[in-house]
Amino acid sequence: MGTKPIAMRDALLEKIWQRMAHDETVFFVSSDFGSPVLDKIRSDFGERFINVGIAEQNLINVSAGLALEGFNVFSYAIAPFITMRCFEQNRVNLALLSEARKINVNLIGVGAGYSYVVSGPTHQCYEDITIMRGLPNFQIFSPSDHVTAGALMETCLENSGVKYLRLDAQILPQIYHGGSPDINRGFYVHKTSGPVCLVATGYMLHTALQVSGLLSEKGLDVGVVDLFDLVGFQTEDLIRVLEKYSGIVTLEEGFRGRGGLDALFFEMNARFDLRKRMLNLGVEPNYSFALGTREELHEKVGIGPISVFKAVRSFLDTV
Repeated sequence: MGTKPIAMRDALLEKIWQRMAHDETVFFVSSDFGSPVLDKIRSDFGERFINVGIAEQNLINVSAGLALEGFNVFSYAIAPFITMRCFEQNRVNLALLSEARKINVNLIGVGAGYSYVVSGPTHQCYEDITIMRGLPNFQIFSPSDHVTAGALMETCLENSGVKYLRLDAQILPQIYHGGSPDINRGFYVHKTSGPVCLVATGYMLHTALQVSGLLSEKGLDVGVVDLFDLVGFQTEDLIRVLEKYSGIVTLEEGFRGRGGLDALFFEMNARFDLRKRMLNLGVEPNYSFALGTREELHEKVGIGPISVFKAVRSFLDTV
């Protein structure tokens, strides 16, 4: 029996709170409230908790300074604001500085993709994978459930450097019931059948697994891989997994054709001469002010289960 699903942020923050009780190197900097676990961290470890207010540029400045003093820093804000509002600070004070000095700063961005459904495109985040992939020295984690999200805490402390953790704001179904996947490997293989492999990250793994089930009902099999580390995954290991397939389908809750997960696999396909047919599924690159459920919005932009099922089924005819 699995545990009851909880929000990714709460799973990770609970682990951080527990660690802070016996590790005085852990410091927490926030530009947002809204989680009971954050209140616990502020109450119990006020000397290692700073709320900078709605000032994400300053969040990064303070975090970098604390890291230079030897702290292992966790910095918390809404995903579009901790990536886009303070991009120059991320570039200069984290990506660039980490090349010259040993620092450990872990950005926690809550609200990947369409997580904040009713808040519209200002609070939704379709560009963060593209933006953060453009920065050298950043590691990017994109978990699909709270189990994987919680497991990232140890990785953040064991590995120095700068990292971006893109967390979903909604409570998603639990996928990993037997413990977290191997974080160091960077990906997890869920299925290995068929001529095509679906490689998904974050929320889109749920869609990939659903589509895989729908295809199985039609007598069609596909592989499914969860790529939760978008920079530091074990490349040779993943290539071995993909060797048996004729085609690869990438699924991301971000703009298609704008340098995200699709660009990662186009580059891999070319660099390692994989010679795989590619189908890249993501959000059509425009902003929408439409209201609806996440599922409804996903269908509108081409990444809902029905849209993905149709696209993959057609792609299977070409490989």
